[in-house]
Amino acid sequence: MNFFDKVGIMFQDYGNLILTGFQNTLLIAVCATLIGIVIGTIIAAIKIVPQNNFLVKILSKIADLYVVVFRGTPIVVQLLIMYFVVITNNLPEIVTAIITFGLNSGAYVSENMRSGILAVDKGQMEAARSLGMGYGTAMFKVVLPQAIKHAIPNLGNEFIALLKETSVAGFITVRDLTKVIQGIIASTYDVVVPYIVLAAIYLVLVLFFTGILRLIERRLRKGESR
Repeated sequence: MNFFDKVGIMFQDYGNLILTGFQNTLLIAVCATLIGIVIGTIIAAIKIVPQNNFLVKILSKIADLYVVVFRGTPIVVQLLIMYFVVITNNLPEIVTAIITFGLNSGAYVSENMRSGILAVDKGQMEAARSLGMGYGTAMFKVVLPQAIKHAIPNLGNEFIALLKETSVAGFITVRDLTKVIQGIIASTYDVVVPYIVLAAIYLVLVLFFTGILRLIERRLRKGESR
């Protein structure tokens, strides 16, 4: 029996399990990225706001601490602490994974969004303020939409990185793609075929989303050149 015959048998016997793991992996990556964008945008806005009062300074320090903690510790450790210490089994495992990856992503997205905000011409904020908008209104209605456009390539790369990082979700028994493949290995005692299939699935996913990201970037460049 050759390699492809074994692959066919594996999908025939465990296709539904693999599909479940595939769906859970995508669900975690998509939801966590959205959470990360929201958190990262808020943190970036806090760090950009002029620190003219005590409350803003405190919020800025909290944001700095958040970024340092989540960027300075391994995602596996964050996942285990969230599961066993913070949430303590009060939520489904996949929800815990989404929250943890979202919080982790927010720390990285914040820097991307901050760079995107700084890339927007300062005249945009000044023009909005001259029209009577408050700082917050001008930020969220004028500056942030343009900042997101600048940050889209980095946000896409963050999603792709997060997609690969979800492979550790099995540490808290989430049935993601990697966890399902490990279960298949335990049942079949075959290591080579399942792991090669796992690597191939991740590779195809990464290439697919990378292609979409490049398409978006090309359209954005065409829009800017008009």
